[in-house]
Amino acid sequence: MSVSVDSLSDLVVERVGFGIFVLDREMNVLMWNRFMQDHSGLSSEQVVGKSLFTHFPELPRVWFSRKLESVFQLGSFAFSSWEQRPYLFRFDHDRPITGGVDFMQQDVTFMPLTRDREVVAVCVTISDVTHVSIVQREREEAVAKLQEYADRDGLTGIANRRFFEAHLRDEFTRWQRYGGDMSMLLFDLDHFKKINDQFGHGVGDTVLRVMAQRVAGVVRAQDTFGRFGGEEFALLLPCTPLADAMRVAEKIRGVIADTPVEVQGTSVPVTASVGGAGARVGVPAYDVLINEADAALYSAKRQGRNRSVSFG
Repeated sequence: MSVSVDSLSDLVVERVGFGIFVLDREMNVLMWNRFMQDHSGLSSEQVVGKSLFTHFPELPRVWFSRKLESVFQLGSFAFSSWEQRPYLFRFDHDRPITGGVDFMQQDVTFMPLTRDREVVAVCVTISDVTHVSIVQREREEAVAKLQEYADRDGLTGIANRRFFEAHLRDEFTRWQRYGGDMSMLLFDLDHFKKINDQFGHGVGDTVLRVMAQRVAGVVRAQDTFGRFGGEEFALLLPCTPLADAMRVAEKIRGVIADTPVEVQGTSVPVTASVGGAGARVGVPAYDVLINEADAALYSAKRQGRNRSVSFG
């Protein structure tokens, strides 16, 4: 049995796993394959001979018309990725609902059909790339999670030192360029080694977590709160003069000292010493600010602990 090339071509067009339809310059549909029928619920007989927008008024008419016209004028292919426009047609997809996408994600190709070097129609193909898009989104979310974990202290969940210093460096650069105010605080828990020695490191870790939660609850959203290492913490206060920063320091000292930490039936009293420093003319780099806050912190320690001291 012989089969004509034309009938084979028609069979392929009908059975391929992506959408194919053909439009003339007036946006009338000239062909509509099985994929398009199955996913739109509209047969070829219903669609062919009518404007594409008759049955699909929700399509982005201006964008689509511009894309189509460029193919007619230039005679070259055009393409739209799901990353630029997630879908053209609101087709259902067969991926799990947990994929996080409402409609089939689509790559769209516009292919000129020429006769005697003149574009007489444009063939549009719709490729289902939902699986690819879901995998890529999951990968991007995983990378973002890894980045978030890389920026967080494993014990307390607040920013780690690397992340804090990066923000401090950026904020200091902004201050150098635009002026204004910025301050930072360094504080650590008094006699923390005694807590570890007396109650054990498990209790010590709980104390650190509780302290971090308490302080995180009183700082502003625009501030950066991080663990500097061990029992030492840091707070960056953008657009804040040192006098105001020291009032924040007193609030932090109070929220730490006012209520002992209850751990495993044991009440553990905790206090903190705080040192503050502010950006000003003559401070050449952000790490100098850290050193000044550190010097103020040790001054607070020497003066008897459980107090706030500013540099200078």
